Amino acid sequence: MVSVGIDIGSTATKAVVFDGKIVGQSLVATGWDPKEAGHKAFQEALNNADIAENRIRHIVGTGYGRISLPIFTNRVTEITCHARGAFHLHPGTRTVIDIGGQDCKVISLNPDGSIADFIMNDKCAAGTGRFLQVMAGILDITLDELGTLAVEAEPVPISSMCTVFAESEVIGLLARGIGKGSIAAGIIDTIAHRIQGLAGRVPLEETVSFTGGLAQNSSICGKIGTSLGASLYVPQSPQFVGALGAALIGSEL
Repeated sequence: MVSVGIDIGSTATKAVVFDGKIVGQSLVATGWDPKEAGHKAFQEALNNADIAENRIRHIVGTGYGRISLPIFTNRVTEITCHARGAFHLHPGTRTVIDIGGQDCKVISLNPDGSIADFIMNDKCAAGTGRFLQVMAGILDITLDELGTLAVEAEPVPISSMCTVFAESEVIGLLARGIGKGSIAAGIIDTIAHRIQGLAGRVPLEETVSFTGGLAQNSSICGKIGTSLGASLYVPQSPQFVGALGAALIGSEL
């Protein structure tokens, strides 16, 4: 049974075609029109899989834009989808950390992969991809450069978790002549401490799987792992884990 999972996030939309294994996938920018982004990712994933649309039995939507597309046969929360996808990729997973564009989540799993507990920060941009994008923009560097600069620099403390106040703080540090590397390291430390605070409110057990686009940044992975005192398992394509989970749920309907 061929199924498709589509994860419409605030910054990126991901689609996975599943036929016993991943046979196609696509990632597009969500932009201002999540409905259009969902359609585009769906068609691109089908083209990559070389599968006709009439072969699809279920299309499961997840992410903040899951209400956008009428083609969805089912809609499932991103908590459930990230847990399902992470456990499928690494059955030893007991904790899932996901940092999205506008929220971050820590999900605790039972040994069978079912959700034991979770906590989600969706009230502000603190600790999210959007926070890092804003900070990188102030430093006039890319997210990849942010991680590279931070690797060997001594972090300068960033006291505010609020994006607006942290922005002012970073501008002030630059005015004082503090190096971009030290500021970048401080910013990533701030993210790691935020995740540590969330993880302290749910049962945190090894193995910890790190999902979402930011998991591709080795510097962020290292800082979070150090803060938690845990090694992180990062899937080969961490940004697709939610869409994969949605596709897996569709294949089981």
